[in-house]
Amino acid sequence: MEEVTLFIKNGTIIDPIGNCLYKADLQIEKGRISRIIRKEENPSLENAPEAAGEIEWCPVEGQNMGVNSDARVIDGDGLMIAPGLADTHVHFRDPGFTYKEDIYTGARAAAKGGFTQIVLMANTKPCVDNEDTLSYVLAKGKETGIHIASCVNVTKGMAGKELTDMERLSERGAAGFTDDGIPLMNEGLVREAMERAKKLHKPISFHEENPALIVHNGIHKGKASELYHIGGSPREAEIDLVKRDLELALLTGADVVIQHISTKEAVELVRRAKEKGARVHAEATPHHFTLTEDAAIKKGALAKMNPPLREEEDRLAIIEGLKDGTIDLIATDHAPHSKEEKDRPITEAPSGIIGLETALSLGIRELVEKGYLTWPELINRMSTSPCGLYGLEGGRIEEGAAADLVLFHPQELWTVSEFASKSSNSPFIGENLPGVVYYTICGGRIVYKKEERV
Repeated sequence: MEEVTLFIKNGTIIDPIGNCLYKADLQIEKGRISRIIRKEENPSLENAPEAAGEIEWCPVEGQNMGVNSDARVIDGDGLMIAPGLADTHVHFRDPGFTYKEDIYTGARAAAKGGFTQIVLMANTKPCVDNEDTLSYVLAKGKETGIHIASCVNVTKGMAGKELTDMERLSERGAAGFTDDGIPLMNEGLVREAMERAKKLHKPISFHEENPALIVHNGIHKGKASELYHIGGSPREAEIDLVKRDLELALLTGADVVIQHISTKEAVELVRRAKEKGARVHAEATPHHFTLTEDAAIKKGALAKMNPPLREEEDRLAIIEGLKDGTIDLIATDHAPHSKEEKDRPITEAPSGIIGLETALSLGIRELVEKGYLTWPELINRMSTSPCGLYGLEGGRIEEGAAADLVLFHPQELWTVSEFASKSSNSPFIGENLPGVVYYTICGGRIVYKKEERV
């Protein structure tokens, strides 16, 4: 593909590193940001919502830039420009379940949602516990136009009995380790895995639900389970394994990720572990900071996921964790399923929803517009922090940095309806959400463009 110089004029930059906003022109050459002209110290964002807290406006640097006559010019007036989003918890179902999603369609959904960095989970068929499957996934990812990395399994066959060759798989390009979808119950094995992950300087992630405490997964044990006359999944199932793995994180010093956190108790446990010096991280999904078990009552299997949607106090605790940095990652847990699968009875339908195309909008509506996070804080959780944890290039806008960007209108509304994903299992269908993505740029190339500018 031919390299084209891009010139983006009059956009408002969200700088999560400097914790500030500024009006600027950007010049992009050979896949990187070659020049930045800061134009206004206090740009006017017409109709843009006020962010929480005090925002620093970066100082103006009186620069002038001549535009290359061959450059493609993008009018960024009214748009916010952020580092390309990074999602470190994604299921593209490839290989093995490509009727739900494949790497190509998943990448298109990611680009449409503003994502330029994706880290895949390893519970495919065959699972990513071997070099051949890892090589297949990474090679196919290179054909998509965005950056696709992959975790590999902690245990062979995701059976929880024998560790994979973590060292060899790390050499072959594994981004991290996880048996996401299946909790690891052997404490000794978990500790050994953490110790090996630490030596390899790779994060290791855990699905924290003790199956011994769950009667029916995907639905919170409370008023939702009572409605469906099922046992449901109690909060204690998450709390139990989070306690264990935080203690092991403190012992081993590994970079441990508590995946898709759902309970107020788990948020507090992570907060305390961080205060003690544990290298622990936590994910919040957009659905867990937006919805409660009421959605499972209203939407049925479209709002069934593991761990389940819980109570309003849990939702607010997750938001508080995002505010104070206890939760440092926003990750979608993008989990496509076919309509036929989701139409099954509640106890038979699979858990999970898609999320790549709605994540940014839900972050804007639930976190920025409601005053919980500033714009830089939102982008930090959705780009800078995940890139930093997984050693990915991205998460910053500065001269010389990779030209991985998302350009979006912060208040323009769109209706959740058609998806670039193969699947449409979303509880947000029909909702009007703010935050229209106009361009996603990866490596200096436009990988998504909205058809027309309103």
